[in-house]
Amino acid sequence: MKTKKVIKKKLTDEEYYDTHSILGDIVDEDIDLSLDDALKESIITGKRKRKLRNVSIKIDPLYLQSIKKIATLKSIPYQTLMRQWLVKEIRKELKIA
Repeated sequence: MKTKKVIKKKLTDEEYYDTHSILGDIVDEDIDLSLDDALKESIITGKRKRKLRNVSIKIDPLYLQSIKKIATLKSIPYQTLMRQWLVKEIRKELKIA
């Protein structure tokens, strides 16, 4: 009797999150997070070298359209607007600004 060898395909991040739920990993409590003092100071002062990295996220097309409209009204690129929102929320969450 012959057995077939099953080769599992490695999933991309996008494929993984399409098929796996992370809801079980979410906790509804504060998490104590600390940053290296030098990094924290760099974030607060904004005096660090900018090294931007591309990331991919899935977003509802209606939200993306709304973001683009808001960015147009503010006369800035929509990706810059999203980056500003992320920075604001990160600083708020980490209580550093």
